[in-house]
Amino acid sequence: MDLTEVKQELAVMVKRLEDFRGSLDLDTKKAKIAELDEKMSAPEFWNDQNAAQTVINEANGLKDQVNEFEKLSSSYEDIEVAYELVKEENDDDMMKDLVKDLKTLVKDLNDFELTLLLSDPYDKNNAILELHPGAGGTESQDWASMLLRMYTRYAERQGYKVETLDYLPGDEAGVKSVTLSIKGHNAYGYLKAEKGVHRLVRISPFDSSGRRHTSFVSCEVMPELNDDAAIEIRTEDLKVDTYRASGAGGQHVNTTDSAVRITHTPTNTVVSCQTERSQIKNRERAMKMLQAKLVQRQIEQKQAELDEIRGEQKEIGWGSQIRSYVFHPYSLVKDHRTNKEIGNVQAVMDGEITPFIDSYLRSRIK
Repeated sequence: MDLTEVKQELAVMVKRLEDFRGSLDLDTKKAKIAELDEKMSAPEFWNDQNAAQTVINEANGLKDQVNEFEKLSSSYEDIEVAYELVKEENDDDMMKDLVKDLKTLVKDLNDFELTLLLSDPYDKNNAILELHPGAGGTESQDWASMLLRMYTRYAERQGYKVETLDYLPGDEAGVKSVTLSIKGHNAYGYLKAEKGVHRLVRISPFDSSGRRHTSFVSCEVMPELNDDAAIEIRTEDLKVDTYRASGAGGQHVNTTDSAVRITHTPTNTVVSCQTERSQIKNRERAMKMLQAKLVQRQIEQKQAELDEIRGEQKEIGWGSQIRSYVFHPYSLVKDHRTNKEIGNVQAVMDGEITPFIDSYLRSRIK
């Protein structure tokens, strides 16, 4: 990259920053932050912890946006000064630093742009994520545990808080099903990109003959709802069962029937929760999960109607996987919706799934 190209890139950047400034409406956001800060300083703020957490998440989200924009603007100004110095000094080392900083800022601008694209009604909410292995017994259950680790690592990278709401261990290894609550700003907006069937191809460690196996796991993602967004559910439409909780890895679990399973009979939607020691609290959390699932169902129905209008055809089933993770005979993770590929499978399994989420969300912009 030479100075002419740097100048052209700077011109593009300043236009992007101006566009961001216009869409952000910074004055309104700063006024809203001040209002939320005042709420948080009230003596009775923590009386309702769920409501308090909602306010904190909203305030943090707004502050992150404003602070990140100001940081980007400051970085641009620094690069502009560096550009003028390189023009005068014609120093190779300074030029290398300038190009490096420029590339970093381009990436940061792209990341920031993505957060601004999360504008659907529930994008800013926490997420509820479920994993369900397909046919295949131990092999597919082990694949589910690998994905559980991947999403946990991803959430940690994002600074999100992860809580296990329901966990059913596999007979020999892995998990039969697991439900996570992933709390953080835009958690649902990002993780909705992960909804679908995930396919694994590898030499199975459970096969003494060393044969290659293909396994499938379904990932469901729903927005966690605030109380004011909750939908009404009739009591007569519910079937409630209680059972003894089961834990992972032989950990201590309750000896009473505190776990709760709720079935919404009109839609045959099932949720379960065992994270709390109290049956009442598990029921409350299960009801929130049920509301989230029913809202997700509405979102999908609206999306299906839009897809039909656009003429898009989508198959539902194990053959319609969204992503393949190939460990053998070569190393590759490929997203079939966007054709995004990453050759470093281990990095992906360690939670580096942002490139897939980024490319998917951008592909949905109409």
